[in-house]
Amino acid sequence: MNPEKIWLSSPHMGGNEQQYIDQAFKENWIAPLGPNVIGFEEDLQNYLGNNSHVSALSSGTAALHLALIQLGVVAGDEVICQTFTFSASANPIVYLGATPVFVDSEEDTWNICPKTLEEAILDRIENGKKPKAIIAVHLYGMPFKVDEIIAIAKKYDIPVLEDSAEALGSTYKKQNCGTFGTISVLSFNGNKIITTSGGGALVTKDEKVKQNTVFLATQARDQAPHYQHSQIGYNYRMSNICAGIGRGQMEVLDAHIAKRREMHHFYELLFESIPDVTLFKEPNTDFFSNHWLSAILLPNFTQREALRLAFEKENIETRPLWKPMHLQPVFQKSLYYGNTIAESLFERGLCLPSGSNLSALDKERITAVVRDFF
Repeated sequence: MNPEKIWLSSPHMGGNEQQYIDQAFKENWIAPLGPNVIGFEEDLQNYLGNNSHVSALSSGTAALHLALIQLGVVAGDEVICQTFTFSASANPIVYLGATPVFVDSEEDTWNICPKTLEEAILDRIENGKKPKAIIAVHLYGMPFKVDEIIAIAKKYDIPVLEDSAEALGSTYKKQNCGTFGTISVLSFNGNKIITTSGGGALVTKDEKVKQNTVFLATQARDQAPHYQHSQIGYNYRMSNICAGIGRGQMEVLDAHIAKRREMHHFYELLFESIPDVTLFKEPNTDFFSNHWLSAILLPNFTQREALRLAFEKENIETRPLWKPMHLQPVFQKSLYYGNTIAESLFERGLCLPSGSNLSALDKERITAVVRDFF
């Protein structure tokens, strides 16, 4: 019989989530509106600071979609996107009939490379297609090189859509991720730092953008006694029940981040005497990662796969790093700028169990696999 499965990143309830849900049932706030939605948005606004205005939505993908709409992206436009990311970062570009232009990573943070980003912008401008937006991702909770990316965006007057889906609680120079972009997005999927089961949020410093986000997310219904619509809307608002889970999760967010960072330290000690393994970590003290997922690089694809299978044999979930978007079949004809950094990361990298609810016994089982393998 296999031992109990150790998951890569499983939901971790704090205990008070049920109280918020029970209150919603008691007061019959079951619709996708209500006190929990308002309270969850306020909790996030208070946590993020920096004059943030938050709209709670059904997913991080929905937030990206509405962000692109409000940045003016339409069919025929081009949007630059980090290639080394999950497909949800790029898919909403295509929803709008626009074209993604993918850019390689840099080796320090694994995020979008400033030098290659500028090269891509200049080449697209030369071809008469100035990008309409830049999607930059804080991958695995690691902040991208904020100062450099924002400076390039300002230089060419292109808005930054900050994909902070994996980085709630991470900071760059002590400022919260999710507060750097023209518009930013968060995710509360089941495997994130905190969860609302599904769910996401759009973050902006402009109150009018928040109001328009809520309008678009509730089918763009005009103010009238009857149902009237002057533009296309979407059913993207977060439910009051899911928001109740989020309110309880916000109470334990900092504790969950501390636990994830403890797991990262566990891996630092585990791999410190193994020269073939490089643990992904902050390049300097400007960067503070929530370490949503801890990840390692091995010498080559063969060794990475062998280690993944060794974990799988013991019923321990690990996962290769994101396959770059420009290598995905659905995007194989898309423009790409860069070299092979993202491709090498994918071939050599492995995400390790990183949850805030892993036990001492889980750590012992992980340790046994690593020591036996190496």
